[in-house]
Amino acid sequence: MKTVLVSVLCADRTGLVAAITGRLFDLGANLGDTTFAVLGGGGEFASVCDVPVDISPDEIRKELQALPEIGDGKVTVEPFSLAADHGPSGRVTHRIVVSGGNRPGLVARLSEVFVQFKANIVELNAQRVRNEGGDLYLTRFAVWIPGQSVESCLATVDNTAGELSLSCRWETVDS
Repeated sequence: MKTVLVSVLCADRTGLVAAITGRLFDLGANLGDTTFAVLGGGGEFASVCDVPVDISPDEIRKELQALPEIGDGKVTVEPFSLAADHGPSGRVTHRIVVSGGNRPGLVARLSEVFVQFKANIVELNAQRVRNEGGDLYLTRFAVWIPGQSVESCLATVDNTAGELSLSCRWETVDS
């Protein structure tokens, strides 16, 4: 087996993830860390996959590109030379949700807080939800926070959100 990074960006549609993962399965791929997100009208899929050594990245790309669900989207498959397994800081210890009105710079400000406490953002999702009373912005962080920094980091995140008139809540993820 060899490890590749598969990335797909195309119009979002029902069945997209099923089509991509089904074709990868048919090709003998074993999915590792995998993400999918709707971005505006698009869908973005990325996966670190172990694939048989006798199948080339270009062959995988052509097989995925031929899927009708991908249409004229962009598919890239390239060797993945980084570690396929993440270390301890890739494990999620807390999920944090910050919500409220539009606050430009929010992600940058909160990201700086995480750096200050040597916390690692494992996943980030920001979404604008349109409604009659004005748009609602939801920013979700899945983070790893070192044990000795948990209370201080979460308090600073909450204070930063409060300074921006946003609400903040979090949950601890059991290990």
